[in-house]
Amino acid sequence: MSEAIRDDALFQTALYIGINLEDILYGIELILYFKTMHILLGHKGKQKKSDIFYAFFSSIMLFLITVWMVTQAIFGEQMWILGRGYPGGPGEYWATYISNWYMDFGTTAIIVLQLMTDALMIYRCRIVWNSYRVVIVPSILWVATLVLGIMVDWTSSSPGGDFFVGLAAKLGLSYYSVSVFLNTTVTCIICYRMLYHGMKVKQQLGHEYACTYFDVVSIIVESVLPCTLSGIAFLVSFGTGSATSVTFVSVYILLMCISPQMLILRVIMGRAWSKETGRPQRTTIKFSSDSINPTSQILEENAVAVHFQVMSNVYLPDSESKV
Repeated sequence: MSEAIRDDALFQTALYIGINLEDILYGIELILYFKTMHILLGHKGKQKKSDIFYAFFSSIMLFLITVWMVTQAIFGEQMWILGRGYPGGPGEYWATYISNWYMDFGTTAIIVLQLMTDALMIYRCRIVWNSYRVVIVPSILWVATLVLGIMVDWTSSSPGGDFFVGLAAKLGLSYYSVSVFLNTTVTCIICYRMLYHGMKVKQQLGHEYACTYFDVVSIIVESVLPCTLSGIAFLVSFGTGSATSVTFVSVYILLMCISPQMLILRVIMGRAWSKETGRPQRTTIKFSSDSINPTSQILEENAVAVHFQVMSNVYLPDSESKV
């Protein structure tokens, strides 16, 4: 993005809209977080190790996104209210103070949040496929985002650095290109697995049992689709040098937190894909020989016994009554 665009009214308007969208999405994140913690804290005496992990993970995500929100609010106040008479206007104020120390905290928080979200997606991909081989390429891409993220944080936080201009912008484009490609890859892998398994279930058991795997909400949440789509939108606008990229990045950053939080909420509610979902299940049928009723049968499947009672009706000649 050129300095002319940065000084343009469109850039300032896009930045203002982005901050307002962040406020709305941050409220959604708070609702999801407290809902998650309410469920986790309600597991008294039944807490698992995964509950502690998800509680810690959710709290760290909320802390990081809160750091970003605070720095954005402070910088907006300084640029538009307290520094409204700054020579050159808001655009010049942005260029001069964008690398302030508190903005460095915000940039670092977002990079860490991005790495956490990508790591969770890779972990869920392994769960869905129940295989480590499928996450080899995503793991390599994650390491690449880690290296590029450190470089972006260093260049944009240095004196005079600006994420939207110069070397920081070039490194930022490379960083988000790899990160969004990682998101897209993992999302496609997860969606393919869910749809493929659903088709297999439909062929063997019918549409009634397969509808769970074709549920739109399940696919969207499990694959973290909102985060991926917003990342693609931001990458396109940022790569073309559009001033609207500041709006798209605001939405993208908040969905980095909201999408995994929705996934965590679905996991702790027991509605998410687990290790056992895609595994072939063995079924054993046993007939009871010592049953009191010879027409009784016992079906045992996965240690759950179901008793079927067969009733016989006997009709007398020239009578509608039955014995």
